[in-house]
Order: sequence, then C-alpha cells, then structure tokens
Amino acid sequence: MNTRLPLIADIADPQLTQALQHKLDHKTKPLGSLGRLEQLALRLGQIQGTASPELQQPQMVVFAGDHGLAARGVSAFPSDVTWQMVENFLVGGAAVSVLARQHGLALTVVDCGVARDIAQRETAAGQPRLLLRKVAPGTQDASQGPAMSAAQCAQALNHGMVLVHELPGNVLLLGEMGIGNTSVASLLLARVCGLPIAECTGAGTGLDAAGIARKRTVLQQALDANADATAPLAALAALGGYEVAAMVGAVLQAAAERRVIVVDGFITSAAVLVASRLQPHVLQRCVFAHRSGERGHQLMLAQMQAEPLLQLDLRLGEGSGAALAWPLLQSACAILREMASFESAGVSGQAAV
Repeated sequence: MNTRLPLIADIADPQLTQALQHKLDHKTKPLGSLGRLEQLALRLGQIQGTASPELQQPQMVVFAGDHGLAARGVSAFPSDVTWQMVENFLVGGAAVSVLARQHGLALTVVDCGVARDIAQRETAAGQPRLLLRKVAPGTQDASQGPAMSAAQCAQALNHGMVLVHELPGNVLLLGEMGIGNTSVASLLLARVCGLPIAECTGAGTGLDAAGIARKRTVLQQALDANADATAPLAALAALGGYEVAAMVGAVLQAAAERRVIVVDGFITSAAVLVASRLQPHVLQRCVFAHRSGERGHQLMLAQMQAEPLLQLDLRLGEGSGAALAWPLLQSACAILREMASFESAGVSGQAAV
C-alpha cells in the first residue's frame, strides 16, 4: 500500500499529569470524589497538553459502506438498509441525527462505499452534510477472497485522513453505518488479536441463535479464505470495509493532530484497534464512550486496555453512544476550568492525617 500513514508521537508528560492531578486534588471536594469524571478530565488535559482543556467545534462523522459478505445472510437486515439509513441521517430522523442536534454536534455523513449512489445536496446551516468519497459500490465477499484490493484500502485510508484534516475543531466523534459491518469487526478482532471467531461473534442487528451459528460459519470461511492476511493493513484490506478503512485513516489523522477521539461501539472500536496496531500511541488520544451489548466488544476493549464511560447495552452504532457520552467530556473540562480550589474559595481543605 502506498499511502503514507502519519506517525503518532508519545504525548505522555509526567510534569503535566502531575499538574493536572494537583489541580483536581485541590478543587473544593474530597479527594477523588468525582470518580471517573476526574480520570476523564485528566485524559482530556493530557490529550490537549494543557491543564485547562477546551473542546471546540466537535465533529460527529458517520462513515458508511456496504459489504459483499452481507449477501451470505450475516445480518438480520438487507443491504438496502445502508443507503436508506444514510438518507435518514441526512433528513434528521436517525438516533445519531437527533442526538447530534440535541448536543450541538456538527454531523457529517461520508459515503465510503455504499452500494447505491446517493445524490449530493445542499444543506442549510447546522444541517447534516453528505461527502461522497466512494471507493466502490460495496466490497467483495470476504468469504471468497479479499474484500478490497490493497489499492482500494489505501484509497479509503487516504479519504479518511484528508477528510479529518479538512474538518474544524479539536474533537472527532466516530460513527458508522453498514449492513454487515459487525461481521467485519468480529473478523478483525479475531485476526488481529488471534482469538477464536466464535468468541468474537454476536447477534449484530438481531440474529437469532440459528442466525448467529450461520454467521460464525461464514466468518470462519472468510478467515480461511484470507489466511495469509495477518498484518494489520493486510487484514484490513482482506476482511474490512471501506467505511472501516476510512475510519482507520481518520483516527490516525486525528491522533496526529492531537484531537480528542471519541470512540463509539464495536465497529468504531475495530477501526481504532487496527489503527493502534499501526501506531500504538493512538490510544492516548481516545475516549471510549460505552461498552456495547455486542458480544465481541468487551474482548476488543480488553485488548486495548480501554475502560468505557457508559454501559447502557447499546448496539445501534451510528455514533449514538459517542453522542450520549459527549456531555461527560464537557463536564470534565468545565470542572477543570471553572470549579474553585480550596484556596480561591476560602474553604478549609481536607485535614492531614
């Protein structure tokens, strides 16, 4: 692959971490009493390199693509749902549309490889926009061979990198849409982490027990058909989707620009998993929004030593969990910037024991 991937530097800064912890410890509260909100504040300060982080112009980006594997019955829904949901995002009727609107998140939908052409359109200020970055109308059936060529994968990666570079703000919230892409996430987890596919595979959009068994059989066929694709980029091309590859590029670019990356559920986490195997320091820039109800997500989070903020049994995707977690990031920054210290408020601090 000819795409030049950005190098992600180590941003660990013990002096800054100490300053952030000192600032948190001297707020008008008992030590550690804001629990994981304090850990989140610490992470946001580390990402931005300051003891007073500010979140500016947050961008929710939903990457969409179709999968040849879907024809094998790995989803409870037909592939047409992908383009239909893209239309739903754009008219404001989907869950992520509602949540983005509620929280003031700019929403961009990217056609990375939807099987049907979707017309570009002008949108009013504050309305979702559509970007056409289609590599091809869906991937090939990975159970029969590579889903993408190396060149196609490189093109999708590049689309993600360029897209993020052109976005304003310092926060990227990840979302996705693609019938069959929970299968892609399961395949990438199994291949990249060396786990049995049965442990990585769940109900996705709502398969019954027989459907899950069929899905596992098809996914094992995909792993067998692409047995030589073991390196992260090779696995991404052989097993992935255009929207997942574009997300990998977006994550790498956002990390290089030191943006806060808010990771949604199973599929977006799969993109981060691949990106982190290419550039491990990507994970320093990530905030994991929630633990999905999808079977493999807990395994995937464990592989990245990630502790998500929420556990609501979500399994919708779209970026819905990232949008729901967004107010926690706002609160963490506000605590650091606005909450008084014992000294400034004239409040007696915790007595030494």
